[in-house]
Amino acid sequence: MIARVPSRLALTVLLAAGIAVAASACAPSPAPAPTMPGDGGTTETVAPVDPSASPGPEETGNAVDPATVTCENLIGPDLVTELTDQGWTARKDPFVIGDTELADGTACTWGDFDNTTGDDLLLFGWSPITAEEAATVQTSLEAEGWIAEDGSEGLYVTEDPAQAIAVDEDGYGMTYLFGDGWVMVSDTKQGLILIERPGA
Repeated sequence: MIARVPSRLALTVLLAAGIAVAASACAPSPAPAPTMPGDGGTTETVAPVDPSASPGPEETGNAVDPATVTCENLIGPDLVTELTDQGWTARKDPFVIGDTELADGTACTWGDFDNTTGDDLLLFGWSPITAEEAATVQTSLEAEGWIAEDGSEGLYVTEDPAQAIAVDEDGYGMTYLFGDGWVMVSDTKQGLILIERPGA
């Protein structure tokens, strides 16, 4: 059941992108810029204000408020619905990397906790992290045999496949993704794509 989730979410993303393109194609042309009298009876063009040019949260230096991150908004609503429909709930745990706990992090374990015989669990987590903290935990993980790989999104640090409880179709188990001021985690590397990174 869970294996179908990525394809459904991919379809949702493609549909959303198509709607955005169609909406922009149907949008009316911008109105001509207003004019106002200048010196000597001439007119001057006044450039319209572009709302999209306003600085966003990252440009103004506003960081994500960790208190707003929950197990239900860390992943997409379609995935939340699919998990809850099959009787799964989320348990919020401390965000821990090795011996280091990130107090502002959110780590969510999804599963059927009423089924004591089941071991199917999904992990999704996000936390702010300083450059110093990131360097320290990365060094610690690599010393324990974790494998670091650069990617377009940041640095992936994955547990030794021989030690992994579960792996994705590419053979990756539990993986941390370190970005600029943040870190995410999932029980597999492919699971990271299901996380809706706060502030992205």
